[in-house]
Amino acid sequence: MFLRTTTRALIAGTIAALSSQAATAQELEEITAGYFLEWPMPMMSAKAKGAYAEALGMKVNWVSFETGTAMSAAMASGDVHISVSQGIPPFVVAASGGQDIQVVDVAVSYSDNDNCVFGADLEMDKDSVSELAGKKVAVPLGTAAHYGFLRQMAHFGVDIASLQVVDMAPPEGAAALSQGAVDFACGYGGGLSRMKEYGNVLLTGEEKEELGILVFDVTSAPAAFIAENGDIVAKFVSVTAAANAEWAANPTDEMLGVIAEQSGMDLEAARSAISTMKFPTIEEQLSEKWFGGNAATFMKGVADVFVEAGSIDSALDSYEDAVNTGPLEAAQGM
Repeated sequence: MFLRTTTRALIAGTIAALSSQAATAQELEEITAGYFLEWPMPMMSAKAKGAYAEALGMKVNWVSFETGTAMSAAMASGDVHISVSQGIPPFVVAASGGQDIQVVDVAVSYSDNDNCVFGADLEMDKDSVSELAGKKVAVPLGTAAHYGFLRQMAHFGVDIASLQVVDMAPPEGAAALSQGAVDFACGYGGGLSRMKEYGNVLLTGEEKEELGILVFDVTSAPAAFIAENGDIVAKFVSVTAAANAEWAANPTDEMLGVIAEQSGMDLEAARSAISTMKFPTIEEQLSEKWFGGNAATFMKGVADVFVEAGSIDSALDSYEDAVNTGPLEAAQGM
């Protein structure tokens, strides 16, 4: 779900379509929603039951994507009305590039799936981070993991200039950590899983969240679509919230089986993946930790890292307008 070199051209060619593609609630007879395969979430159960179509009173077409960047392009062209679990980096890229796109809910938080790891030979932890000075560290530059690394080093007072920072994708960083070629590595996904085999994490996901370092996906949609179809979007996120509440209250194998099938995964793979995920309630999402302020600040931080890395030309002054809490607030009363 991270930045690709073709992002700017892809967005530039599709932004112009936004103004001509929006439809009013009265005109809509069906909508198209995007999602990811191999990404097990409670909403997949609601999708299978037809809960979205029932709540919206219309047909919901579902289309799968492989990247959040592709989701942005599909929403810009009008092919997709709403996207579930778009990664924050591609969302920030789209918004920074001028696409009028907004976040309407936190689809999933997975802070433990994006982390930094000490090599086991160092025998270091969060109480001895200062000893990293002079060490070689592997970081995938221009990603949310890079931003998290910078924020954690700043928190512990470690001067980045004192480190030998090497740009490495997570799989490469994991391999280097296993060979002792680097002392510390940051990453996400499978690369991070392998890193953990050769060391220990700097901070847990919960500890990072307390510092305002978030790793999450969102439900997003074109701003024009949200403005003209607010009730539809509110009903959509309310169905997601209900599915999340059902999973939180009673995470049965029966429900997991449906989620796994809809995600294109076997049961145990889905169980392993969903165990690292958190699905904030509407109340939690509207708190200061998320849409009450911190989410927009986090997006700004990610964008600034991308600018510094040369991945995008410029960042917005603020990402507050990229967050629309109206649908969530309306969903509270549904």
